[in-house]
Amino acid sequence: MVGYRTEVDTRDGSCTVTLELEPRHMNRHGIVHGGMVATVLDVVCGNTAMQFFDPDGNADLVTVSLNLSYVGSTRTGAITARARPTGGGKSIAYVYGELFDDTGRLLATANGIFKRIRK
Repeated sequence: MVGYRTEVDTRDGSCTVTLELEPRHMNRHGIVHGGMVATVLDVVCGNTAMQFFDPDGNADLVTVSLNLSYVGSTRTGAITARARPTGGGKSIAYVYGELFDDTGRLLATANGIFKRIRK
């Protein structure tokens, strides 16, 4: 629905999510909507947490907390989020993510906590 692409690096458990910006991703001022920023960072951090729990990416989990800092904006091109695990245990993963525009300028950062759900 949103149109992002996800790539996982199984060597280090990191993840990258890329979104080509379209008019539907913008707010009324013509810059990328904060909700799109939050969505992309939640996806990249969540996928990274899945890798933390299971290298095959099959772990079920939920976002416990996602704290964002918006530091820039963009109007065109693509945005790319990258995340890496920073710690955790059997049921909790801590993840740090960053979002960049297509020139490499930092747009936002995220610190997430994710809980593994066992069925």
